[in-house]
Amino acid sequence: MPALRDARVTEQRNPRSVAIDLATPLEIVDIITAEDAGVAPAVATQRDALARAVSAAESALRGGGRIIYAGAGTSGRLGVLDASEIPPTFGADFGLVVGLIAGGHAALLRAQEGAEDSPEGGARDVDAIAISADDFLVGIAASGTTPYVHGALRRAKSVGATTGMIACTALPLAILDAIDIPIVIVVGPEVVTGSTRLKSGTATKLALNIISTGAMIRIGKTYGNLMVDLRATNAKLVDRSERIVAEVCSVSREAARTLLRAADGVVKRAIVMHLLQLDAAGADAALHDAHGVIRRAVKVAPPAIGGGVG
Repeated sequence: MPALRDARVTEQRNPRSVAIDLATPLEIVDIITAEDAGVAPAVATQRDALARAVSAAESALRGGGRIIYAGAGTSGRLGVLDASEIPPTFGADFGLVVGLIAGGHAALLRAQEGAEDSPEGGARDVDAIAISADDFLVGIAASGTTPYVHGALRRAKSVGATTGMIACTALPLAILDAIDIPIVIVVGPEVVTGSTRLKSGTATKLALNIISTGAMIRIGKTYGNLMVDLRATNAKLVDRSERIVAEVCSVSREAARTLLRAADGVVKRAIVMHLLQLDAAGADAALHDAHGVIRRAVKVAPPAIGGGVG
């Protein structure tokens, strides 16, 4: 009897790994890394859609909205991970990027069977965070067919929110009307059939990195490639703050500390205070007028590439 073939690429068998159960450890490594080598090029095929997603995310944040991810299983965990990393990396407020996962927080550690099959659950979860037209919701589903994600997308669309979706196979026609920005990253069948924590998970993480990091850059969370909106909540970040201010302002470490004390530890404020010779209030006003972007406030080039701040 012939095997039933699923139309979803994520459910198809990979001919290059059909004998992987007989492979040596070294052969397993070679098979998996050879498959992974195609992930980044596959992500790059979606450059236009990803750029649109960055713009949508920026618009949402500048308009008082949020970036919201909704997914199940691996996809949901990756969304929650990306959302949780934004505050410590960019000094963004908690809640600016939100990750929703089918089954709630318990699903982060233990699969909540059946939760992903409920479109009502997806709608209910976005209602619980008061989804609005100001938000940008990104559904994440490697297979493209997760009912929980479809429910979240439809509810977001119904209130006027901008919507996107990350998938690793062609999207079903029935959901296309609810998606403003489809991001379809086809990485091919997985090494272990259907295990989308592998190539599909890697592709999803790369896409999320681009969307959230791109949005943070666009709203002024960096100067050049320096994280100037970090919050110095530990010794490593205190040290990094001092080194960033010292490098950007071309001052000594001690002078950088003095600047940061005057700026109440806010790196962006310290930089603008020094470069424009302003007090803290004046620096805040200059940053406000420049929509939070240091380069626009100070109108000088970013730091030259050198040893970096580590």
